[in-house]
This record gives sequence, structure tokens and C-alpha cells, in this order.
Amino acid sequence: MEPTYIQRELSGVIKEAARYFPVITITGPRQFGKTTLIRNEFKHLPYYSLENPDVRSYAENDPVAFLTQHPEGMVLDEAHNAPNLLSYIQGIADEHPERKFILSGSSQFAMLRKVTQSLAGRTAVFELLPLSYSEIRDLAKGKTLDDLLFEGFYPAIYAGRNIPKFLYPAYLKTYLDKDVRDLLQIKDMMQFHTFIRLCAGRVGSLFKVSELANEIGVSSHTITAWLSVLQASYIVTLLPPYFENSRKRLTKTPKLYFTDTGLACYLLGIESAQQLSRDKMRGALFENFIVMESMKRRYNRGKESNLYFYRDSHQNEIDLVLKNSSGLYGIEIKSSMTYHADFEKALKQMDGWVNETVIGKAVIYAGSLENTTGEVKLLNYTHLHDILE
Repeated sequence: MEPTYIQRELSGVIKEAARYFPVITITGPRQFGKTTLIRNEFKHLPYYSLENPDVRSYAENDPVAFLTQHPEGMVLDEAHNAPNLLSYIQGIADEHPERKFILSGSSQFAMLRKVTQSLAGRTAVFELLPLSYSEIRDLAKGKTLDDLLFEGFYPAIYAGRNIPKFLYPAYLKTYLDKDVRDLLQIKDMMQFHTFIRLCAGRVGSLFKVSELANEIGVSSHTITAWLSVLQASYIVTLLPPYFENSRKRLTKTPKLYFTDTGLACYLLGIESAQQLSRDKMRGALFENFIVMESMKRRYNRGKESNLYFYRDSHQNEIDLVLKNSSGLYGIEIKSSMTYHADFEKALKQMDGWVNETVIGKAVIYAGSLENTTGEVKLLNYTHLHDILE
């Protein structure tokens, strides 16, 4: 079967930005389609992968000759492998702004830190996350919610190049273990694998460093360092709590989510969509899915995250809070297919918990009954994007 090319929503924003910036930088997890997107949208530019040792050697030994060999510019894939090139690109971009350099990288912190230092004001930076539901809506026809959560949103699955039972174990062993070796000198990889599996069991929960440190038997400093690897590799993301300058006691601890539910299912030992349908983590994984869909929507429009959650000392909680210049939008997330009136309870009290204007409220769930006319909208998860910016 011929692999399917899936048009990414971010493509249009990137092409628009390329009209105004000499350099475009795209970061994101490995195997999530950065190379495919770049090679399809910038076919006119010569392509070089800095994963290739010969290309990297040429680029590092004679950077000026390498970077100036094509007057139209070039694509540099996995640019974090040769970070010193960025300083030379800065000079070329200043002298020849008509040349275009398209950079991609899979190491979040290393890449962005160097880009910020060397290419400030010269590059637009974008993050390409896993496929969003809206990008694969047609390909996902006939799939149940449990299928979606279990299979995840890696392009290789929807392009027909791989399946979950092979993809996720290989991804963990090939890419994540490599990042761990590159970024940290970990003596006991078994402990690190225990750590990431425990993280999967905490999807949608407050990330408490001391708890994990005690459970694994390592220091809090070690847990923090390991978490940084998972973040740098785009394996997990932390959702910050909504915080305001008031006397209310609001939690300051972030919540943990995985960038992709398929990988989380693998780490939890879930081996099929049928098993997932009965698993105690199903609700947390559905919440993970909705949070990440909301984040993808922002990133795919070239915007930064505006996502938070609310929790105070009285355990009042709103699963997801979207913040913009007009105010706050509260979202409750329920994996049930059956509507219950108490789904709206927290949202109806939200105005009294926050000092900002609440501009909207919605319950996102797995049922088919919908209502968009009341104080609280009731929407099936397939219509989540109707309320996102």
C-alpha cells in the first residue's frame, strides 16, 4: 500500500511566515512529520540531513562553503546536530535576506536555546505536534474513541507505514533511549524506564516530584533531570495551573500529560482498544487527548499555548481553562457516553472562583447528545474545535 501524505494544518502558517522571515525553524517530536512537511512544502530548496555523518562533517569543517553553495537557500533537517551553523546562518541571513533557510530539530531545549541566541529576530519558530483529530478526521472514519486513544496520532500509523504494536516499543528503545544517553549519563536505564511508566500512570494528575523520588528511590533532583529529558524529547508536557494575584490559595503544581496517547497506552501495558475500554486509566487518557487537541489547535495556528487548569485549596477544579484577551473559557472533560447533570456543577460555580470574566463554558464528552444554547455547552469530542480559537 502506498503511504498516504497527510496535509498538516501548520503548513499554511509556515508558508505565510516564510514570506517575512529568512529563516523558519520547526521543532517537534521525532517521527511526527517534520521532514515530510518540509520536503513537501519547500520542494524548491535543496535538502540536507545533518543526521548524515558526511553532510555534518562537511558542514562543520567548512560552514561558509556549505551554507552558501545554493543561492536560493536550503533545508537543514535535524539542525540540532550542528548548532554552530546557526551563527553563520545569522550572518548570511543579514547579508542575503532573500535566501531561505528551513531548519528542523527534535531536541526541544538544545535547539530552541541556540536559535534564540543566534537567530533572534530572523526566524519564526513553530512546534509540530502529533496529528490532530481534524487532520485525520476522514482517515479515522469508522474508528471508535478507544481506537483513537489506543492507536495514537503518529503519522506513520495513519499513512499506513506502521502499526501500534511495533511502532511504540521501537520508538521508546530507538529514540527516547538515544536522547537519554545524549542528554544525561544515566547508569541504570531500568530505573529510568520505571520512571516513565510511572509517569504514564499519572496522566492528568499533579506532577509531584517528591512522590516519584520516594517511589523509585532516587533524589528529587534526579526526577527533575529525568523529566527535562521527557520534555526535551516531546514525550510529555506539563499543563500549568491558572494563577491570579489574589489571596486565594491556588495550586502551583502542574499536571502531567503525554504528547501522544498511543505511547501512554503502550507504557501502561494496554495492548488493545478493547482492553482500554475497560481500563481504569481510560478517563485520564481521554482527558489527555482533549488537552493535547486543544494545544495542537493553538500550535497549528502559529500561536503559543493559552491552556491552564484550575484547582484551589478547597479542591474546586476545572479540567481545562483557556485564557485570552477577553477572559477565560472553562472546559470540563468526561469520557462517559451518558450525560449527567453534575458534569456542569463546577463550571456553573466558576464565575465565583476567578476574578476574570468567564466568556464561555463547555462540557466535552463521548456521548452524542449535544446542546449549544445553554449557559454550559454540551459537545461531543469530535466538535471540540468549534469552541477553540
